[in-house]
Parts: sequence; structure tokens; C-alpha cells
Amino acid sequence: MRILLVEDAVDLAEATQGHLARNGIACDLAANVAEAGDCLAVQRYDVVILDINLPDGSGTDLLRNLRRGGNNVPVLMLTAQFSVDDKVSAFALGADDYLVKPFDHRELEARLHAMARRQQADKSGDTVIGRLSYNAVSGVVRADGERLDLTRREFALLGMFVRQRDQVLSKERLLEGLYSFDDAAVGVNAIELYVARLRKKLVNSGVGIRTLRGLGYKLEVDD
Repeated sequence: MRILLVEDAVDLAEATQGHLARNGIACDLAANVAEAGDCLAVQRYDVVILDINLPDGSGTDLLRNLRRGGNNVPVLMLTAQFSVDDKVSAFALGADDYLVKPFDHRELEARLHAMARRQQADKSGDTVIGRLSYNAVSGVVRADGERLDLTRREFALLGMFVRQRDQVLSKERLLEGLYSFDDAAVGVNAIELYVARLRKKLVNSGVGIRTLRGLGYKLEVDD
């Protein structure tokens, strides 16, 4: 999962990003509306966490513009004060959830997963490819009926292949899906490592990850 956190409180933003990263969630940071717009212009997100009060405008204005532009990314609004009027306004504009600061990072993470599951409600059943069964909502992957033990990043990587199984995915595209902009030290070698690990776990699944030299990788059913 990759999210965008739009928050101008540096300590809160970095602490949240760190917690999510430790739990396998890539999180990009934007300190204001303008930076958020730049991120949204170049990257697709599973969820946007949006503070209401920002230095260069209101988070609700950004939310309004997203919905007017046809962007239906799930949005969780943040505010430092409990205000029923703020909540009603945010939901009317298309917000999906609401959290009052200060908050527990565990609750935030749980809400993010719930929002992502709701977004994939139309894909809630198992996706079967070969002898592989993948369920994005339950987080369960099986091969020949046996559950595979995948790490969070391996599951996320497999999810990208499953959702785009007719496409060749470059290392750069996979890197974007697994890591945030702030993970500058992470290179494409990390993708090679995760692909290699995932290949080993898919040995008895009836599918494999094919390398297309110079292009990237593609999920294919074994012959």
C-alpha cells in the first residue's frame, strides 16, 4: 500500500511515516496543498491522509478539487479539534473517514487498511491464476490450497503483478509501488531481491515471474 500524508507538523508527519514504513506501508509526505498537488500529479495512491488546516490553504479545498476532477482516491481527514461541522462538511465533500489529533498510530493504520479494503470491494473475491489464489481483502495467498507465508512487501509486490498481470512492469514502476519518495537510499536492486524471494515462494503455484531483459517483469502461468 502507498499513501500520501498531507501534514505541516513535521514531528507528527515523520513519526507517522516511520511507523507506517515499519509496517510495510510506503508513505510520501507533503507539507502543504501545493506539494500535495505535485505528488498527486505524478503518483497514484491507495489512500490520502489530509490535514484540514494547512499553511497555503484548506485540506477541504484540496478534497473538493480532487472529487471535482474525478479522483476517487480514499481520503482520511485530520483535524486538531473535534468539530461536528467540520466532519459534516468533509463527508459532504467526499471524505471517506475522519480522525482527530492526537491519534494512536495503530488506529490510523487500521483505518487505512479498512479504507483500502472498501476501495477494493468489487475485487473482494479470490483472484485465481494457475494454482495460485490471491485475496487482496483478506491478505491471504494460497498455492494448491496451501497458504503461502509472505512478508508485507512480498504480498504488496505480488498484488501489483496480479492486478496488472497482462502488463510488463519495470523495476522503476515496482519501486514506486513499494517505496515512498523519501526512501532515497532504496534502489532497483531491492526489487531484484524481492522478485527473487517471491519467485521461490511461487514455485508450486503454477505461475512464475518472467524476466524480460531491459523491460522488467511479468506474471505468467507456467506451461
